[in-house]
Amino acid sequence: MDMQTYRDGRKQATDAAEAIRAALAGLGLPENVWGGVRPMVTHSGKPYVHLGMVRAEAAERMAAAMQVAPKPEPVE
Repeated sequence: MDMQTYRDGRKQATDAAEAIRAALAGLGLPENVWGGVRPMVTHSGKPYVHLGMVRAEAAERMAAAMQVAPKPEPVE
């Protein structure tokens, strides 16, 4: 992988990790939950976010926050 591919992947992973940290902090979860969120880049340059291990109650709050309300049926 060339350096530019790594930099691009790292930037994307870092931006995503920061967004996840902010969202978890916004849920009122303590830093020990979102502090372990880390940007990662594979050998091929693909960006990932490592969430690490979280307690079950924190995972339940995360899941509830990610649920999307069903879209209303179109009226004809």
